[in-house]
Amino acid sequence: MEQTPFTALVGCSVPIQLAAMGGVSTPKLAAAVSNAGALGMVNLSVVGGGDIAKVFDDLAERTTRPVGANFLMPFLDLSAVELAAERCRLVEFFYGDPQRSLVDRVHAAGALAAWQVGSPEEARSAADAGCDLVIAQGAEAGGHVRGSIGMLPLLAGALDIVDVPVIAAGGIGDGRTMAAALAAGAAGVRIGTRFVAAEESPAHPKYVDALIASGPGDTTLTTAFSVMWPNAPHRVLSSCIDALAGFEGVSVGDGIVAGSPFAIPPGSVIPPDIHTTGAIEAMPLYAGQSVGAVRRRQPAHQIIEELVAGADACLGSVTSRHAG
Repeated sequence: MEQTPFTALVGCSVPIQLAAMGGVSTPKLAAAVSNAGALGMVNLSVVGGGDIAKVFDDLAERTTRPVGANFLMPFLDLSAVELAAERCRLVEFFYGDPQRSLVDRVHAAGALAAWQVGSPEEARSAADAGCDLVIAQGAEAGGHVRGSIGMLPLLAGALDIVDVPVIAAGGIGDGRTMAAALAAGAAGVRIGTRFVAAEESPAHPKYVDALIASGPGDTTLTTAFSVMWPNAPHRVLSSCIDALAGFEGVSVGDGIVAGSPFAIPPGSVIPPDIHTTGAIEAMPLYAGQSVGAVRRRQPAHQIIEELVAGADACLGSVTSRHAG
């Protein structure tokens, strides 16, 4: 696959960025993605400044390739941002208005800065704030969703008004949709749902099984799981909304959050991982409309190989038809 402004800027060989999913984007998964040539990401939203070194020490033992870190604005720890920027290639922010002061902090520590946005206007604000690249998240995306515009219209709107590379996110899970985004001008694609089912992912087996059994019509954009993060729409499997509605009790199960045991209240934002017990089916099973592409559990490198081969085949076919 040819290099793009994203791969040239970040230093990876494949124009794929792992979505920084809370509870899923661990050092193990991020390193596996980076080792396969893409950009692995870790989610640091609930990692305090004192534990940042542990995360990056873990990453350093697993990969020497570029990695990135993600922060959610409602849970931002400024000390963690600076520590992360000293040890990774890219620091990105999500779910808040772009701020030049944060971008400047990241640049001062030696990293690239990015912002995930949900509208063309927010993309312009991110570029104006000095971001090196912008992630345009379409409403098809799994997990927390910033805007209401589909991926391709949002991508087009962002490309029209910013000069920095734009990454397409939302509903991308196979080679065809990856090719469509690249052909439309994206410098890369951001993928989450496929990697929830990676062998290196810590997602609970029942969560993965539910993804494998689902199709693109089986997700819903909702606010059902808003405990700990109110008024933040998110896309999940519709089945978990139904299971939550029928659940009775003060706790749906137990898990580990920020290294400590935690009784999970009904409607919590916390997705189930391998340490979680309880009513897994009534917890948030985040999934994008690309979920139909999740057919089995696979190593991360195999997922990337399939995506690249599929995209290359589609882009090559289009080139051949035009040449003919």
